[in-house]
Amino acid sequence: MSPEPVAGDYLETNRANWDSRAPIHEQAYGIERYLTDPDAISEVVAFDLPRLGRLDGLDVVHLQCHIGTDTLSLARLGAASVTGVDLSPVSLDAARRLATQTHTAIDYVESDVYSAPSALAGRQFDLVYTGIGAICWLPSIARWAQVVAALLRPGGRLFIRDGHPVLNALIPQQVGAESPDRAQQPAITGTGGLTYALELPYVEQSEPVVWNDEHTYAGEDVVTSPTSVEWNHGIGEIVTAVLDAGLRLTSLVEHDSVPWAPFDGMVQDAVGEWRLADRPERLPASFTLTAVKP
Repeated sequence: MSPEPVAGDYLETNRANWDSRAPIHEQAYGIERYLTDPDAISEVVAFDLPRLGRLDGLDVVHLQCHIGTDTLSLARLGAASVTGVDLSPVSLDAARRLATQTHTAIDYVESDVYSAPSALAGRQFDLVYTGIGAICWLPSIARWAQVVAALLRPGGRLFIRDGHPVLNALIPQQVGAESPDRAQQPAITGTGGLTYALELPYVEQSEPVVWNDEHTYAGEDVVTSPTSVEWNHGIGEIVTAVLDAGLRLTSLVEHDSVPWAPFDGMVQDAVGEWRLADRPERLPASFTLTAVKP
């Protein structure tokens, strides 16, 4: 079935999509370990920890928090207060259940990202955290960066790790013809092999990429609202948006792994990260960016 263009109502489309994913993810995310181990944090936040650091005494807001496993993890790193923001009410119901069951004080607010400053009544924070797989749902990275700047108090910092825009632009393809360069570079995929081709937009476009996927990345159950709407944002566009919003870039790191398996031909390591089984060094799969508000 071909997806229908839905650019005008992308918020409603994506809200319905994430509402339908949330019950599947609540079953698939290993919630039990957060209930039995008061020190348990998510694999995503554990990966972030060397660059994120302890959050003792900080006021933290987590944009696009979904069902709250990463949000709970931020609270367990010592934050003085944690607020989660998401557009999906079903996701927030799951997040609130987890906070209640773990006796953790987390404030959850239903809002899309661009409306967050208003929904949060002008509050400012020491840390804006955006986790993996988030900004592809937003049509304008510049507006996102302006929201981040509005939410940060002076001296506050931004932390984002997300899927790399190169990863988001790739589609698995079978090689149909031998590359003339393979004689000199034999590692290049030969005829009939599976490779990854830049077939989707790398730079931000006005029109979205629309998908119709009956399954989510974390379970085999069929979602009830399969259509989703996405935009890619190039690394240069992300950095420029952060700088134009008045923030000072403090680090940019590219990783060869990502915490889900976007393609066949990927292998998982001991900490839950997925990378290409063959020559993982050729793919920037995710990135971490940090910045501070002067």
